Amino acid sequence: MPQRPFPRLRAYRVLKLVVLALFLICVIGVLFFRFYEGWPWLDSLYMAVMTLATVGYRELHPLSPVGQLFNTFFIFFGVGLVFLAIGATTQALVELELSQFFGRRRMEREIARLSDHFIICGAGRVGRSVARELARKPVPFLFLETNADKTQRLPEDWLFVLGDATQEATLRAARIEHAAGLVAATTADATNVFIIMAARGLNPRLKIIARASEESAEKHLLAAGADQVVSPYSFVGHRIAQSFLRPNVLSFLDIATRRGGQPELEIEEVQIEPGSRFVGQTIESARIRQDMGAIVLAIKHDGAAMSFNPAPDETILAGDFLVAMGNPDGLRRLEQSASRRS
Repeated sequence: MPQRPFPRLRAYRVLKLVVLALFLICVIGVLFFRFYEGWPWLDSLYMAVMTLATVGYRELHPLSPVGQLFNTFFIFFGVGLVFLAIGATTQALVELELSQFFGRRRMEREIARLSDHFIICGAGRVGRSVARELARKPVPFLFLETNADKTQRLPEDWLFVLGDATQEATLRAARIEHAAGLVAATTADATNVFIIMAARGLNPRLKIIARASEESAEKHLLAAGADQVVSPYSFVGHRIAQSFLRPNVLSFLDIATRRGGQPELEIEEVQIEPGSRFVGQTIESARIRQDMGAIVLAIKHDGAAMSFNPAPDETILAGDFLVAMGNPDGLRRLEQSASRRS
């Protein structure tokens, strides 16, 4: 189960301040012995460190009366800081162990409550990008990752299980039986194939989307049980070409798909629930554009192909999916109206 240090430990911050103060007082001591007492640099540094370490050696050179007075206060403050540093180090270690223990327990409890969540296999760039989009919705998700170093780079509120996603035990720890979807996003196509086969065997109803690094791997991933295969490299190539050929279309899609900051427009998929006021109405009579500022780009009836740019007299039925574009507030109102009777 995951272990992750909590960076904002109070004792850790205190320790940094104490060490900084200890360094500054050491510098002050070196400068005093060098310029006031006239000692060489090496002797001055040795004297300062020896005094702070309380080893009890005698002075390298005779001290003047002012030097003796300075050294008295130097010992008093320096040794006090040394003991403070030892105490702060001990406290930081204790807090770290407690934080890891309670962090593991908290994460275990949250994972045990997961349902209809998404499992992301691989915490690389593709996996983290998927997680950021899911977090914006927000919908529950967790990572499966074998590399502990990669999990350290995840935000603290993101759940993960440290283990091999090709193993049934790891998938069960991620509650795959209760999951809604899985993303096979590792960099190795062969590993993704094994993940898909193991996941499909544990949850036949699971929606699986796989990453393909090689074009030839797509058919193998689909044969293993993936519902959809995405190739980041093909996508990047297509995007670069569109930047030359259709720059304005690409800019519009960037705005509508939340790239490049907070958008004014979004494209959302909305399901019509049986209790919605839209059931039985046409696109025109539902007044989606007039009341919510959203444009219905497509409608998907149950068991039928998606209809793009539906006619105004197209009837909305329970269970239909509307693909709509509009501002975030308007789309939220559309989702609310689609899910209940107004």
